[in-house]
Amino acid sequence: RVFGRAAAAVRDALREAAAQLPVEINPRQPRRNSFEVSLVKEDGSSVELWSGIAKGPPRKLKFPQPEVVVEALKSNLG
Repeated sequence: RVFGRAAAAVRDALREAAAQLPVEINPRQPRRNSFEVSLVKEDGSSVELWSGIAKGPPRKLKFPQPEVVVEALKSNLG
């Protein structure tokens, strides 16, 4: 379950970087064979932090390094 392991690694990195922010994995039914990370702001708007949809092959490119997602989060939080 590559998706589950990658999601857990990203979740843990985000919680460590910004403990005050809630982190949800798949609040809605996910797209098949995709991996995306989004920031939902207080006003309801959404910012894509990472998407693997257009990446690969190889398949491993479809999954982010947790540090990359944390950096994208920090740049979007100010």
